Amino acid sequence: MNRSKMIPIILSVIIIILAGAVVLLLIFMKNQPVETRGVPALIEIAAMEPDSEQWGVNFPNQYSTLLLTESNNARTAYGGSEPVQKLEVDPRLVTLFAGYGFSKDYKEDRGHMNALTDVRGTARVNETTPGTCYSCKSSSNPMLWAEMGMAEYDKTLFSELGARIEEPIGCANCHEAETMRLIVTNPALEEALKAQGKDWTSFTRQEMRSVVCANCHVEYYFKGEGKYLTFPWAGGTSIEAIEAYYDNYEFTDWTHPDSGTQMVKMQHPDYELFTAGSTHFNAGVACADCHMPYTRDGSVKFSSHDVHSPLLNPATACGACHTDVGYVTSQVTIIQDKVAATMYAAEDAIIDAIAAIQSADANSRSDGALIEEARALHRSAQLRWDFIAAENSMGFHNPEEALRILASATDLARQAQLKAVQALP
Repeated sequence: MNRSKMIPIILSVIIIILAGAVVLLLIFMKNQPVETRGVPALIEIAAMEPDSEQWGVNFPNQYSTLLLTESNNARTAYGGSEPVQKLEVDPRLVTLFAGYGFSKDYKEDRGHMNALTDVRGTARVNETTPGTCYSCKSSSNPMLWAEMGMAEYDKTLFSELGARIEEPIGCANCHEAETMRLIVTNPALEEALKAQGKDWTSFTRQEMRSVVCANCHVEYYFKGEGKYLTFPWAGGTSIEAIEAYYDNYEFTDWTHPDSGTQMVKMQHPDYELFTAGSTHFNAGVACADCHMPYTRDGSVKFSSHDVHSPLLNPATACGACHTDVGYVTSQVTIIQDKVAATMYAAEDAIIDAIAAIQSADANSRSDGALIEEARALHRSAQLRWDFIAAENSMGFHNPEEALRILASATDLARQAQLKAVQALP
């Protein structure tokens, strides 16, 4: 056989041998045990260990930055972590929440390490407050939920449950101790995802960098006499789906003393607003990318656990994706100013509706059916306004959706006002 015929044969044999070697290498790699840490652990962390300081032995950078949340009380234009009294910043809130605890005390939330101090110090807590109010305040919760079950936990009085809760928000709220993977720890979140046919264990790590925030940063309510923590997500997470859920359940948090309307108080639906088709969510950005950006300690890259507004460190938080950070922050200001102006207009409209309903109700000859229609519109309007007001980004998590919801709130409030005027004899 001549040389020219031998070369293709030799090359074919070499390719077959190399291909076989690659296959064997891949089989070998696939059968190796999964590495759960980049470096060996210095100490073993017990499952659901509530003391974050112990986790900090293995992960000092993450723990040292978590500690910064106790003192990161800087304020931004529309939020931040300074414990200002919102009722003083916007006195209209006193009227909007009349007859409810939020008309007495409504302070800005502080960083994670202040969670226990702040919930125990609020004037909204009294002798009848259920233990459910601790649900998003402590790294002791996963262990207590596993031990007690969430139903028993929730129906225990706040004052009694507090004796078993010592740690603020920490590592156990988001991480599995053995593997450090991000996990769902709040039973209410797991139940809400299941109601939508979703299995969080199938989510990617990038998806989980937002989902773990939904352990707490969501709309929720206390269901039934046992005050069982529940997310109203069975029909979806849009404001319309949430309203329909509450209407079907005939749920109410309180009755407004001026209008007589049965009201729902929104909590902090950051996750719902962000995931409702926002630009950043659609681009695959996670909550942690902006609020817990990657940083370096020498050659070590880690996610900062000093959770706060990206506006306080835009070069790091925004600069990973945007080259012109100054332009980005200026756009944030423009967006938030527009949302704030629209939100305040909605507040004015709702307050006008409350006054009109109160006036009509005071007249014994008013049309009762029209007054009830006005109350239903008031409930719908305030629920929408509060969905944005209670959310922590002044609409920036999803500007288009925020403005849509606020415009709807204003429209419904003016309809309520008109119905009340029409009810007068």
